This record gives sequence, structure tokens and C-alpha cells, in this order.
Amino acid sequence: MRAVWLTEFGGPEVLVAREAPDPVLEPNQALIDVAFANITFIETQFRATGAGPFAGSLPMIPGNGVGGVVIAVGDEADPGLVGARVVTSTGGSGGYAERVAVDAGAVFAVPEGLALDAAVALLADGRTATMLVDAAGLRTGDRVLVEAAAGGVGSLLVQLAKAAGAHVVAAAGGARKAGVARELGADEAVDYREPGWASRVGKVDVVFDGVGGDLGRDAFGLLDRGGRMLSFGLASGTWTAVAPEEAERRGVTLVRTASTPEELRAYTESALAEAAAGRLRPLIGQRFPLERAADAHAAIQSRATVGKTLLELTR
Repeated sequence: MRAVWLTEFGGPEVLVAREAPDPVLEPNQALIDVAFANITFIETQFRATGAGPFAGSLPMIPGNGVGGVVIAVGDEADPGLVGARVVTSTGGSGGYAERVAVDAGAVFAVPEGLALDAAVALLADGRTATMLVDAAGLRTGDRVLVEAAAGGVGSLLVQLAKAAGAHVVAAAGGARKAGVARELGADEAVDYREPGWASRVGKVDVVFDGVGGDLGRDAFGLLDRGGRMLSFGLASGTWTAVAPEEAERRGVTLVRTASTPEELRAYTESALAEAAAGRLRPLIGQRFPLERAADAHAAIQSRATVGKTLLELTR
């Protein structure tokens, strides 16, 4: 089968397209014929340094999220899965390939009426955004700042926060991305590359921090007493440095999300159901053929992408 291998840690060029053996099914697994593979920012960090939640000896096939059709199951798995459209995490590797074997109990059926590419785009980001909005306890009229508002998670947070009755201020890198956030429903949008951007936002009740670093610190400074800050990404390269004691003095809560596997599954199913009902729209900004995974990683690193980046497998 066709696959993309991570041969060593380094720049995007270390991702090399070449053949791989077909997966061998274990009794509790399902074999998926992959149509789309999801790429997350954290995968680009892992490729560059080896740091992050993934593990494996090199060379390896990276990729932690896929969507496709189940073409076979092991002896102990539900045979009714064969032919189903599903999305699933792979456990951290194997996703950049034509076929992947996964735990049959971990797959998500794609709801009727929802396109497979949209479901893949929601697999990781939809779960994360839904979990964050739930943890923030949004109230009608809250002023909410969403950083990286044109990204995969940020674009969903804009929509979910707006649906919860919040006044949404989108912060994005560049006029084009700020415009995308407005199209998704943001009430205001600012370009955080411009000096003094935070002074144009004013006080907010909630910050969804997807950038970290100095920008995250600026956003923290906008929170009123009683405000909540939720960090979900470090596009700047570092998490926002806020000591709990500093937040306590300001009367700000640093909300840390922690969910059980059952809760994470429910968040994923909720995101898929909302999208199937037309109330949530994943933003797919870029698609690359499987063999151009290196180009996809380079595009994400360049900050030129909007929304989700997918690998598309054609037969």
C-alpha cells in the first residue's frame, strides 16, 4: 500500500512517500480503507523534534486521525461494521497510509448527511472545541476572545461560542484570516500581528488561548475579575506563562480541561451530530494528496493555512 514514512526528525522533507506492508488485523480490530487523513499542528511538532504525545521507533508512518470505509474486521469485532463510513484516531501512528487497522470499538460512525471529509476535520478539533466550550461555562452575553480564530479549533470555537449566546471577538494572524472569522460569525475581528491589537479589544470574560507565548499573555491581561482562561494550543511555540498565584490575585480562573474517555467520546459524537444537523461547519482550508504530506506540513508551519489541512487519498 502507499504510505508516508517519517524517516528521521527534522524539516518537512523527512516525510517520504513509499510503499508499506498492509496492516495485519488483530481479532478486535477493524481495517479501514482511508479516504482522508487529518493533520494537526502537534504532528508537525512531533515530526520536527520527536516531542509530544506520540511514540514509536523510526522509521514510522505518522498520522493520528483518519476517515474511510471499514473493509474487514477481526474475528472478535462486530461484522456489521463492514461497509460503514467511520472516523477514528489511530493511537498516534499509521494514519498517513491507504489502509489502517484500529480498535473496532474506537471508531465513530459518520452520521447520515455528513460528508466524510467534514467528519475527519471534526475528529480531533470538534472534540476539543466542544470540550472547551463546555468547560468554560459560557453564559449569554459573555465577551469571548478566540485566538487563532481561523484555525481548525478556533474556527469551531467561534461558531460554538456564538451559538451559546456569547459576543465573540476573533483574533487572527492577518486580515484574510480575520475576515474568515467574521464570515464564521464573529462579532469583531482583530489582526494580532498589528501592534497594540489588544487595546482595541477591551475587557473580556473568557479567553480561548490557542497561541500562547506573548500573545497569550496579552490576552490574559484583558480578562476581567471573574474571567476564565482556557489554553488549548501553542502556535507561538510556548504555552502562555501565567502562574496560578497571579491569576488568583487578578480574580481569574485558569480552567484546565480533564475528561474521561467516555466524555471525550461524547464530545466527538456531539460535534459530529451538530455538523450533520447543519449547526457546525468545519473549515477545510487545504487539501493535499497523500504523497505531498511534506508540503502539507510545510504549509502549516508557514502559518499560511486556514482551518483544517487534510491529506486526500485517491484511488
